[in-house]
Amino acid sequence: MIDTTPTDEASRVREEVRVRYAAAAIAVSGGDTASASCCGPDAAAGSPALDGSFGAGLYTADEVEGLPAEALAASLGCGNPMVVASLAPGDRVLDLGSGGGIDVLLSARRVGPTGRAFGLDMTEEMLALARSNADRAGATNVEFLKGQIESVPLPAASIDVVISNCVVNLSTDKPAVLAEMFRVLVPGGRIGISDVVAEDEVSPAERAERGSYVGCIAGALSRAEYLEGLAAAGFVGAEVAFTHEAVPGMHGAIIRATKPAGASSR
Repeated sequence: MIDTTPTDEASRVREEVRVRYAAAAIAVSGGDTASASCCGPDAAAGSPALDGSFGAGLYTADEVEGLPAEALAASLGCGNPMVVASLAPGDRVLDLGSGGGIDVLLSARRVGPTGRAFGLDMTEEMLALARSNADRAGATNVEFLKGQIESVPLPAASIDVVISNCVVNLSTDKPAVLAEMFRVLVPGGRIGISDVVAEDEVSPAERAERGSYVGCIAGALSRAEYLEGLAAAGFVGAEVAFTHEAVPGMHGAIIRATKPAGASSR
């Protein structure tokens, strides 16, 4: 079963995440990219991850060509949702925990002028950075919203594709996040997200030993927990595929699932 954190602890963790990502946004805006890392086993200590498991290095040079340097510097995820999202012209895309906006800007390119890319973030500093990056990139089919991924400020059945990059693990109420993904998707809509996922035999206590919550490690679900949560939310065709090891027993992963064509939004 997927456990949720008690309310007082959830509030503490959420504030810790907000402060960390606000600091990363301020660092990038000030040109201090070396201090911008959040995810990774060393993130809680304020130092960036030392390998290629997190960040802009997970995108190809062709993908990021022409994007503002600040968008790349603020890329703090564990994967590349563009690899799995299969976006098409005209799609409406929602990026949960959009940070500096790199995945929103890449999505906007793919969906074209008839589509729209939304980014949702709870951190004012990241939203300001993302909007600045969108202006620099000349992106006109994007919109950045303030809010929490457990309560998305968009109508039901208004989105074709939900993406996210190493953010679901940061939530202390993952069932609410998965339920919100399902709610905002149109029938037949899909998710294509990247996240840190633990091997099934790695216990929650062992995950906490490998890294902090704000470092995208301690709060990660196992593969079985992810699949169980997606099914409970109503998704079908779910799969969790490991891509690279982040820390021992825990991996960057791609997660896919579909909202049934005949499903109603809850």
